[in-house]
Amino acid sequence: MFDESLLSLPVVSDPPPSEAPVEVRRLPRWLKRPLPKPGMFYTSSVIEDLRLETVCESAKCPNRTECWSQQTATFMILGNVCTRPCGFCSVPRGKTELVQADEPERLAEATKRLGLSYVVITSVTRDDMRDGGAEHFYRCVTVVREKTGAKIEVLTPDFLGNRDAIHRVIESRPDVFNHNTETVPRLYDRVRRNAEYQRTLNLLDQVKQEAPDMPTKSGLMLGLGETREELLEVCADLRKVGCDMITLGQYLQPTPAHLPVERYVPPEEFDEIGELVRKLGFSMVASGPFVRSSYHAGEMAEQAVLALT
Repeated sequence: MFDESLLSLPVVSDPPPSEAPVEVRRLPRWLKRPLPKPGMFYTSSVIEDLRLETVCESAKCPNRTECWSQQTATFMILGNVCTRPCGFCSVPRGKTELVQADEPERLAEATKRLGLSYVVITSVTRDDMRDGGAEHFYRCVTVVREKTGAKIEVLTPDFLGNRDAIHRVIESRPDVFNHNTETVPRLYDRVRRNAEYQRTLNLLDQVKQEAPDMPTKSGLMLGLGETREELLEVCADLRKVGCDMITLGQYLQPTPAHLPVERYVPPEEFDEIGELVRKLGFSMVASGPFVRSSYHAGEMAEQAVLALT
């Protein structure tokens, strides 16, 4: 049962915003990022040479400088055009691209060139495909593993709840199965249009039912208008379906056309929230302004596995 005593601290953010336009706010000091370092340009050259997409670029991730400087990136398969109009995401929407049959081999080659021992593979949402791209996920995971020996984390869409598609990805035996919740149910219509909260829980539950030893992971953005009570209720729901790891990070508005930031949550409040969420029983919790689904994913997975053993 959810512990209501965890709700005594102030709310994470103000009540839901009005529909009136909100000016883009100046970033607080704790959200400044360093200038590029030399390693970043090598990563960029590998990605360009192998014609790969990354969520780092498409989603305008604030950690790109750090991650690419360390010669790591989160690869995005199935093209660079999404079928869903999510209010927070800068990945282009429109006419989708043909699936490239040689993409798994190019992913494996990039893994070799960058010297990666842990790879995160995500994708655009492909509601236009019968299986949502699950078979392509399967091929990418198996080929990269066979050719490199790297551990692999998948960060998947919800496949419209298609259990056969989800099963196919599970069959590829990723080392971590990640699917983001993104926000609280009340905000789904604005933030995750065409997604369903229960569908997300069902997906994570299916992974645990079919592969109990496979670590599962989810992530939420803060600062979109959620309350602390709502946030903790979502985290409790995730634990009920066996979710092992969770990431909590600050939402940043990628362009003026996207949803505005309702509140910048300070680092000390992220620390408080992280402690509350740990009490729910997650094996690993990452909570901070710059935390993202795949940020330091390898280290997080390693620590979670140790906690689970």
